Amino acid sequence: MKVILTRPVYKTHLITPPLGLGYLSAYLKKQGYYSQIIDGLNLNLTNSQIVQACREADIVGISLLSSYFPEVIDLAHRLKKKGKIVIIGGAMASALPRLVLEKTKADFVVVGEGEITLYQLVKQITNGEKLTHIRARGAISPAHKRLTPRPFIKNLSGLPKPDWFQIDPRTYQKAPHGGVVKNFPVAPITTTRGCPYECKFCASPKLWQRQIRYRDPQEVVEEIKYLVKNFGVKEIHFEDDNFTLNRAHAATICRLLIKNNLKISWATPNGIRADKVDRQLLELMKRSGCYFVAFGIESGNQQILNNIAKHSNLEVIKKAVILAHEVGLITQGFFIFGLPGETKETIEETIQFAKSLPLDKAQFLLLDIIPGSVLWDELKFANKVNWDLDSYHEVSWCPPTIDRKTLQEAQGRAFREFFFRPRQIWTVLRLIKPSQLKYILARVRDFKVVKN
Repeated sequence: MKVILTRPVYKTHLITPPLGLGYLSAYLKKQGYYSQIIDGLNLNLTNSQIVQACREADIVGISLLSSYFPEVIDLAHRLKKKGKIVIIGGAMASALPRLVLEKTKADFVVVGEGEITLYQLVKQITNGEKLTHIRARGAISPAHKRLTPRPFIKNLSGLPKPDWFQIDPRTYQKAPHGGVVKNFPVAPITTTRGCPYECKFCASPKLWQRQIRYRDPQEVVEEIKYLVKNFGVKEIHFEDDNFTLNRAHAATICRLLIKNNLKISWATPNGIRADKVDRQLLELMKRSGCYFVAFGIESGNQQILNNIAKHSNLEVIKKAVILAHEVGLITQGFFIFGLPGETKETIEETIQFAKSLPLDKAQFLLLDIIPGSVLWDELKFANKVNWDLDSYHEVSWCPPTIDRKTLQEAQGRAFREFFFRPRQIWTVLRLIKPSQLKYILARVRDFKVVKN
């Protein structure tokens, strides 16, 4: 039984090794099954080419995020026409499993963590069971639409490390998380799964039930050593929802990096909470190789932070950014325009707040209403959604407190006001590599940093 795991091409600025597919492939191999990863995004394959590459496959698993739902629908339909068994997983599959099953015509949709569920599905198919009879905890099918949830994997150390030879960091395009980086090759790693917070714009509270589980720090560092030895990795990106949430966990990893004399650079481009760092921890992070941290700030208006249950305040955020800057780390802030309560005035407050902080970089995004988030339910978004919308640059929902034109133009204006300053220009210029130039120019164009 041959299993191929894939994802299609879609519009994105980030092309990084897909850890989820890497874990699934490694788990299947551990159980004795053949598994191959075809990363259509990195290889720039059309859906037709992906189908051709899957011609020998019996089962094709597709990773799905809401940002490329139309592409997955098309790919699944093409694969079904070729007689393939199609299994779909990922964040959107977990948030809206019945919709995904209906639209894609897949044989199974996996909800939640996929390692064990996918293995059980493959095992039953391999054993010759009829598709209409197959059932597994954590999966639904046209024949069995009643979902029996699968408990979270308690011991993350029981999972094999990702199938790195099939998502070799050296083969990936120079479009890493964070835009510009210090060293290539870059490899993403997670040291935890889940997040205990309840931010309304995020799907994590529903997907992970506000729980967090930790990998053994020694195991994390052993994986980094493996990446350095086998793939020449020079930079690590910790992609946890919040790497510093448990101070002792983060500090132990830092100390082990120092103890093992691992001369790598590392960063937290997925963002950390401002209220979960202090000077001692930031200094330890820097000594162990950290050079860049991003903070999930979201807004420069306290009421908007309260509206989205961020459980943070502007003074704490300011203090954390100043500390990181004083320690000598490059800092970035994430901001979202269009959150509930947004007005012309709060947009201005956010831009000015970003400029008042010692941030080297900033990312200004328009709110994307994500399936599984509290806002998705509160705004009854399922009845309004346009899956073809370019959520990077188009308004998907406009609060009644602001007009659409003002909101649409806020992103480009914020980028221009923030980056057209000497320190910010210098930070980007000193990190950018010639091989990244086309990706950086695409970002400049797409985010309207320069007016047409």
